[in-house]
Amino acid sequence: MSEQVEQWIAITSLAIPLFAFLWEFAVVGRKRLGYRVQMDTVAANQTQSAHAEILEQLERDGHQLKDPSFVLLRIENAGSSPIEPGDYLTDESDPSGIWVTFRRRQVAGIVVTELSQRELRRFFRHGAAGYGFRNNEARSEGVIELPKVKLPRGAEYKILVILERWPDDTSDGDFPKPDIVGAVGTDRRWFDPLVKYFRFKLTRTESHLFASRPAWFAITFLALAVAVQSVFTLFLRDDRRPPLDCVSGTLHLHGSTAFAPAVRAAAEDYLDRCKGADVAIPLDDNPFKGSTDGVTALDQAGKDAEVTVSEGLPDHIAFTDGLASDGHPRLIPKPVAFSVFTLVVNKDAGVENLTLDQIRRVFAGRVRNWSEVGGNEVPVHLINRDPGSGTRSTLVDKVLRGRQPPQFTERDCAALEDGQYGSCEVTSTDTMLNRTASTPGAIGYSEAAGVDDHKAAEKLVKLRLDGREPTAEGVEDTDYPYWQTEYAYTYGPAPAGSVASAFLNFLTQQSGRDILHEHGHGLCSEAENSGECRPI
Repeated sequence: MSEQVEQWIAITSLAIPLFAFLWEFAVVGRKRLGYRVQMDTVAANQTQSAHAEILEQLERDGHQLKDPSFVLLRIENAGSSPIEPGDYLTDESDPSGIWVTFRRRQVAGIVVTELSQRELRRFFRHGAAGYGFRNNEARSEGVIELPKVKLPRGAEYKILVILERWPDDTSDGDFPKPDIVGAVGTDRRWFDPLVKYFRFKLTRTESHLFASRPAWFAITFLALAVAVQSVFTLFLRDDRRPPLDCVSGTLHLHGSTAFAPAVRAAAEDYLDRCKGADVAIPLDDNPFKGSTDGVTALDQAGKDAEVTVSEGLPDHIAFTDGLASDGHPRLIPKPVAFSVFTLVVNKDAGVENLTLDQIRRVFAGRVRNWSEVGGNEVPVHLINRDPGSGTRSTLVDKVLRGRQPPQFTERDCAALEDGQYGSCEVTSTDTMLNRTASTPGAIGYSEAAGVDDHKAAEKLVKLRLDGREPTAEGVEDTDYPYWQTEYAYTYGPAPAGSVASAFLNFLTQQSGRDILHEHGHGLCSEAENSGECRPI
């Protein structure tokens, strides 16, 4: 019985915030026209003001205003989308979108005191349609009309209204509050049939120290739901289920050496959480040998197992930096994260920031001494990954404009001579960092987060490109170019209930996400377009 109660609490605690979110932002909050009366005062009340006498002696049409008063209105777009003139729910032939009525007062004049954007000025020029005021003697009330102003998100304007008591009004007491009328709707192409049900009236906006009253209700409800669920979890539940669905079997992981540290950490965490579930992930034989080797091994494993593409291979996953090359039609990619890469140099080079043009000249072999780009008098030693490396492919595509580095001068990087230019190739990220750190004037490249934790980090410098930092924030905020999407490949779709499917779910939907974050990777599920996995 307690499990059913707990399930209903969980469902309700999710359903109410979801409904509130959709209502607030997708329906009501999308087009929201707000107002606030920032001042409504009678000149006679300002007896302490140095200008009180002047205010009381205001004139209009040759007569002194009777009990002059002043109202300052703020009209704003309080929603999440721009408000267009066509959004105001009035007759299309009527240029006015908002009416403000002052009972027992007539309008002596109006003036716009503040515009959040200069573009709003055209709506309030002299003689502008929909902007003005009128006084209804029969009803003893004044009315101002405000036009159908185009308000971008967050835009606002303020109107100062000068009023006086109607001449035949002898009543005492405060004037009634202004009556403000207006309404907007959403995109009329699909919303017209529902306008009579959803007329979003002009609403008074408020200032809150923390949250509005509805928000406090939602917060209180969620806090109570969490408290009740905690009681069930800690005291009333007898069965302790594992934190995720652990599937027995042996899972083989291959691929990118740059992405390997994060995948290894996630695999170890998965094994720890699934103790007793007969799950094995062999990691001791270094299965991560590069993106190309990874998809090749996956493809061969599928053929050896003689499974069809529709059946899928249940126990192999290959990770690649970017999409794999053509020639693997049976493999299916799934975007997992985006990795930030960095160029690294030996500290002896004396450089910390290079332009993209300088980097391209270095990797084209046209810069052979670091002094040519403002560094020390040290020869350039170019340490490249092998052509099957995804890190190298990303460098070529994102930084070098598709041009491959020159052919190596030495097969063995240990053979590079200290006093002259040279280049070589290595087969892994770890070897790349070790060789760059031990070779004066060396330059290489690696996954950015792995550099700081490497044992040779103190001898390496992560280069800035045109002043842009090799970080996830640098990618998102400054368009740092050297990054790539990390894909998980399976041979056909990973079968439901397989160890491969369970691990991918753990990596992208469960605790594995936190491990990817800790290793400096951005999550595809958090990207603006999760299918392309481009940073926000």
